[in-house]
Amino acid sequence: MIDPFQTLGVEARFDLDPDDLARRHRDLSRALHPDRYAGAPAAERRLSLSRAIEVNDAFRVLKDPSRRAEALLRRAGVPVGETAEPKPSPDLLMEMMERREELGDARRRKDLAAVRVLAEAIRGREREVLASMGRQFAASDPDATKLAVVLPELGELRYLRRFLDEASAIEEELSS
Repeated sequence: MIDPFQTLGVEARFDLDPDDLARRHRDLSRALHPDRYAGAPAAERRLSLSRAIEVNDAFRVLKDPSRRAEALLRRAGVPVGETAEPKPSPDLLMEMMERREELGDARRRKDLAAVRVLAEAIRGREREVLASMGRQFAASDPDATKLAVVLPELGELRYLRRFLDEASAIEEELSS
């Protein structure tokens, strides 16, 4: 994939301002909108469409903290992906299994309040992990050996996000 930071013309860092990122995406999307190229030659229309797709893909990557971290790590030459990273700690795996069981129990009981309490606890944990990752990215040179310390937290963040996605789906199901 093309470097999403370069595509959007933003600084390659973890702690991007979401509003600035959205504004940059909106500005580029307007500039590349197909209506602006309606009278242009076919090659130019195809190029603007291709560039608009790249901008949208880059925005999707950078607005997601996990994918943004992966992009930063790739830039530094750190192999990323669940198969290239250290295995999660047994404590994390056990905790997530227990939380998922609690979530399943709350779902079976149709206890929306319990689902929300579990989700909020994980959101708090997610905020802590994101803050820690932000500090680690800010403190490290863009060097593969120094940035690799982020990998265990990136793995943890993925588990937390999966839990939150599941909890959100259950909240939606129980709310309807």
